[in-house]
Amino acid sequence: MPIRCEIVSQDRMIFEGEADTVVLPGTEGEMGILPNHAPLLSALDYGVILVRYQGTEEAFTVAGGVVEVQPDIITVLADRAENVGEIDISRAEAARERAEKYLAEGPPPDSDAYLRMEAALRRSRLRLDAARRYRGRGARRAGLPPVLEDK
Repeated sequence: MPIRCEIVSQDRMIFEGEADTVVLPGTEGEMGILPNHAPLLSALDYGVILVRYQGTEEAFTVAGGVVEVQPDIITVLADRAENVGEIDISRAEAARERAEKYLAEGPPPDSDAYLRMEAALRRSRLRLDAARRYRGRGARRAGLPPVLEDK
């Protein structure tokens, strides 16, 4: 019997469906979740969530958040998340270049702006790496609604 998986970012539902296995980037390392897993609450790091179901695999980038695991459902509340298939590579490369240029100019007087640029650089690198590694590996499962467009 599969486990239900829901991945939610701050602004939208990224994924909801059945899973045989879910692999998550926890702050203490990668963790694999199977149906009937013991209850768990954990922080998430930057990384890739893999949802496997009946021979297919879907990949999602996640930039922090928390996961709650119950025996029959996994709920990911992500700070930022995206289906790897939706990543706009040219936009991610432009974001990476902007952040690298900003950071190369040296520490600005406003350290919050510097930390935001470091986070933007980390996210753009994650998105580009995930797009290269996981695009085309798995196919969307029939019968599930398409992922909502980010408008």
